[in-house]
Amino acid sequence: MMKRLSRILLLPLAGMLAVSCSTTKRIPEGEMLYTGLKGIEVTPEAGQTVSEGVETELKDAVAVPPNNAIFGSPSLRWPFPVGLWVWNNWNDPGKGLKHWLYDRLVTEPVLVSDVRPEARVKMLDEILDNNGYFRGGASYELVQGKDPKKAKLRYNVATGPAYTLSDIETLPDTCVLNHLIDSIAATDSYLKTGSRYSVDSLAVSRTRIANVLRNRGYYYFRPDFIEYLADSIQEPMKIALRMMLASNIPSDMVKRYKTGKVTMYVFRNQGGGEPDTIETSRGTLIQMKPSRFRQALMPECVTMRKGRYFTVRQMNSTQTRLSRLGIFNAINIEVLPDTAAKEPTLNVEIGCTFDTPLEFSVELNASSKSNSYIGPGILLGVTNRNLFGGGEQLGVTLTGNYEWQTGKGASSLFNSYEVGVTTTLSIPRMLAPGFIKRRNRNLNWTRFSLNVDLLNRPHYFKMAQFNLSFSYDWQSSRYSSHTLTPFKLTYTKLMKTTAEFDSIIAQNPAIALSFMSQYIPQLSYTYTYDRNFGPDNTFNWSFTAQEAGNLFWSVYELCGSKGEKKLFGTPFSQFIKGTTQVVYGRRLWGDNWLVSRVALGAAYAYGNSSQVPYSEQFYVGGANSIRAWTVRKLGPGSYRAPADQRNGYFDQTGTFKFELNTEYRFPIVGPLHGAVFIDAGNVWLLKKDPLRPGGELKASTFLKDIALGTGVGLRFDISMLILRADLGIGIHAPYDTGKKGYYNMTSFKNSLAFHLAIGYPF
Repeated sequence: MMKRLSRILLLPLAGMLAVSCSTTKRIPEGEMLYTGLKGIEVTPEAGQTVSEGVETELKDAVAVPPNNAIFGSPSLRWPFPVGLWVWNNWNDPGKGLKHWLYDRLVTEPVLVSDVRPEARVKMLDEILDNNGYFRGGASYELVQGKDPKKAKLRYNVATGPAYTLSDIETLPDTCVLNHLIDSIAATDSYLKTGSRYSVDSLAVSRTRIANVLRNRGYYYFRPDFIEYLADSIQEPMKIALRMMLASNIPSDMVKRYKTGKVTMYVFRNQGGGEPDTIETSRGTLIQMKPSRFRQALMPECVTMRKGRYFTVRQMNSTQTRLSRLGIFNAINIEVLPDTAAKEPTLNVEIGCTFDTPLEFSVELNASSKSNSYIGPGILLGVTNRNLFGGGEQLGVTLTGNYEWQTGKGASSLFNSYEVGVTTTLSIPRMLAPGFIKRRNRNLNWTRFSLNVDLLNRPHYFKMAQFNLSFSYDWQSSRYSSHTLTPFKLTYTKLMKTTAEFDSIIAQNPAIALSFMSQYIPQLSYTYTYDRNFGPDNTFNWSFTAQEAGNLFWSVYELCGSKGEKKLFGTPFSQFIKGTTQVVYGRRLWGDNWLVSRVALGAAYAYGNSSQVPYSEQFYVGGANSIRAWTVRKLGPGSYRAPADQRNGYFDQTGTFKFELNTEYRFPIVGPLHGAVFIDAGNVWLLKKDPLRPGGELKASTFLKDIALGTGVGLRFDISMLILRADLGIGIHAPYDTGKKGYYNMTSFKNSLAFHLAIGYPF
């Protein structure tokens, strides 16, 4: 049976090869196979330049991918057009396995007539006219090779001179509306003498005017209420522009409305209940009882005020605040004209339906680590999303991981486990002094957290860790967010060690000090700037500064304490640490993006500590770092743990980190995307360690110490979840591999590292 099936599958392929894999055999007479875009030549008028936006628009209009296009490119093709071979050389069997195979492989040819170059030339002419190049023109030509049935297309565009705005006549100042429109237009960056005429820019300007008006009481105003008259006769190469209002606008649409009665309805998740009406400073609250809703939330979330001009911005901010509370599954805001009012008035009705108060979560995972440990994990969580009726969230999370060691030396059936419980209380407002600048349009959070974690490594140690902290999260502007942790206390207790672990840390006192039982009192601050510059550019910058032990150390010093200082009989750490990261994304075309990241970090221990705690040190490698190596397989510097040191990964940390990543992301088919990436970086020591030679940060060896890797990846994007698989390929290792030259990997096979992860790496 298998032999027969193999013949069935191979016969069609053999048949295609027998006819020289023709891709034009069945192309109809008079038609030509389109083999891609040869190019588009845009020639501006002498002394002028064509803006990047216009040139991109022209190129997009003719960017038709041919058969077998590489990632949708209009000019690049894969070398093996299997779909065309099947279409030209294999008849559809009609049914059976052959038909199934035919249907999966066949691709109909893209013909020159399908591309319709004449119509695309007209599109190019229209684009020129819409951008002020009224005297420009476009043409196309066929570029043929040896096969007369194949052709590429080349387009030639001569823009001619650009027409600019010479005179802009705004509305007569006869009423409040006209006066507002004129004042808004006067601040518009485009509506200036000398600007190149552009239909799109004019549309953007009138949309901006409409948006400003809707935030000044003109709720029903629309961009199409504004019209332009353009005159190109008065002066050569110039456009005289007149702004006017459309003549058929209903009178109610141009009235300026004030906010009237505001009513908020709070419905139970199960429906029903008895209404309870309460008057608040921002309106009437009608709550269906029994239910829990803190009355003060309405003034905090509803930003509209009775008697003031109605604004869309306030309506949107109200919607955002209510949704970010996380206690409603439906929020609906209706705006209704008050026909009984003496002046134009809009009544607002807000309907909110409670979500279920308790949320349960279960997560299962499996891990495979660079130290040969594998095993399952579980996370159980429960969250009360409305603890006191004000959107307060109390979450309790229980985590558990069990791991066993594989490979040589694995002798214990019961290997390693980690269990922990975390309790977090999040309050949707800042319990902090009012001098902290914050954006009232967004929710600000105060968070309290308590964590207890027990880690058992039977071959090495048993360690307990306790964390207690409180922090603030807030936004000071549209793009700037902050996290301040005024207090975080971590207590690490090394409860038990084995002789093997004792021998490891005995060989390296620096590692031993970083594992010692200690308190880590910390204060930290994180600033994040996140902004999109248009649809094609994304930018994210974050900076974190933290210190540990300085406040306690200062108090002890003031009290006259000398030498090592202790808290509750245990030494506390003293260090400073800073990290920063910049991520920039640039859309190349379509859904093709080039995303880059630069990350720096440094930590330095002093005073009461000679080493930064192990948990606060840096490491590289792994699915979100330098993907040609697994976690803790690089650094510090050119140091490499001895081959006979089975647990050398304990040493692979540092107090300075540099990392650079660049990734090209592209769509493949449907939710499947691909990536090609290059990663570079390493960790170093800011203090010399004789037991880790080559680990110290030095300018003379910095470039040589940077590991370099590349690789390819697949991403399966199912909206809320991104599954990622990356194959990293090492190019340069900073340590001695026994090979000379920059490419010093011992073999291609040994340079590979495979990673499975969730979400993008950056």
